Amino acid sequence: MKKLLTTIAVVLITVQISLGQISDAEKPPARTGILLLAHGGKANWNNEVMKVAAAVDKTAPVEVAFGMASKRSIQQAIDGLAARGVTEIVAVPLFISSHSSVITSTEYLLGKRKQAPSELAAFARMDHGSGSSGSHDSHGSTAPPIDPMTPVVSRIPIRMAPALGSHPVVADILLSRTTDISTEPANEVVVVVAHGPVSDDDNERWLADMKLLVDRMRAKSKFKRIEYLTVRDDAPEPIRSRAAAELRGIVQRAADERSRALVVPLLLSYGGIEEGVKKRLEGLDFTITGQALLPDERIADWVLGSVKNRLGAKIDTKSPD
Repeated sequence: MKKLLTTIAVVLITVQISLGQISDAEKPPARTGILLLAHGGKANWNNEVMKVAAAVDKTAPVEVAFGMASKRSIQQAIDGLAARGVTEIVAVPLFISSHSSVITSTEYLLGKRKQAPSELAAFARMDHGSGSSGSHDSHGSTAPPIDPMTPVVSRIPIRMAPALGSHPVVADILLSRTTDISTEPANEVVVVVAHGPVSDDDNERWLADMKLLVDRMRAKSKFKRIEYLTVRDDAPEPIRSRAAAELRGIVQRAADERSRALVVPLLLSYGGIEEGVKKRLEGLDFTITGQALLPDERIADWVLGSVKNRLGAKIDTKSPD
C-alpha cells in the first residue's frame, strides 16, 4: 500500500509540473534511481551483478535489467524504480564497452536515439519473457505480450551514463588482478584480452579504450611488456581465426624470450568466455588471472560515480523505502 500511494503521488506531481501548476521553487527535490543494465549469464555471473546492485542500493534505489537490449527486462526495472518513488533515473550500463550494438539498441529503447539499430531485431527475437532470470528472456513466461521493437514507457526522465570503457578504475582493477599472479614483473609479459565486438569500426574503438587502460597500467608497473587485443568471439570467420592466431603469437613470443606470459581477461565476471581464451592457448605456457573485474567493491563506487557525473550533482538519498 505504501508503494502504491508513493507511486500515485509521483504521478500526480509529474502531471502538475507538466501542466505548470507547480512552480520550480515548489517542486520536490529529485530522488535518483539507478537502472543497472547487465548482459546476464549463468547464476554465478548474475550473482556478482546483484552484489554490486545491493552495495549501490545502500545509497540510492537500484533495479537491475538483465539481457541484451531486452525491452521487457528494462521496462520492469523502470516500473520497479517508479514504485520506489524515484523522480529521475540514470541508466548505467555495467558493460565493458559502450561501442556495441547492445548499447546502441538500449539507447534506442530508452529514447536516446531516434532510429532503431538494425541489430535490435535480432535482440528482439530473444525477448520472450520476464528476463528476470538474468540471461535471455524465457519462452515459458506467462507475462503479457510486449513489442520489443518500440521504446520503453516512462513518466520519469531517464538519462544514460557510458559503460566502463577506459575508466581509470578498470585499469586499476586489471593491474590488481595481474599483480596477484605476478612473481617477477621484469620478466613477465602481460596480455590483456577482451571479448570485443563484431564490427571492425567498433573493434577499433574498443582497442583505443584498451590502449588507454594499458597505458595507465604501464605507468604504474614494471612489467617487461603489456600487450592487448580482442578475440571477437561473435565475429565471422576468418576474423576469429586471425584473432586467435594473434593471441597465440603474443604468448608464444613471450615463451621464445623465456618470459612468463600473464593472461588478463578484460571481462566483467568469469562465466565462460575465459574458457574460450584458455582453449585458444592450448599447448602454450601461460598463467591466467583467478578472477575478472568482479568481485570488486570499486565497481560499486564506479556506478555511483557514473551517476553523479551524469547528473553533475550529488545523488539525493532521502525518503528511503
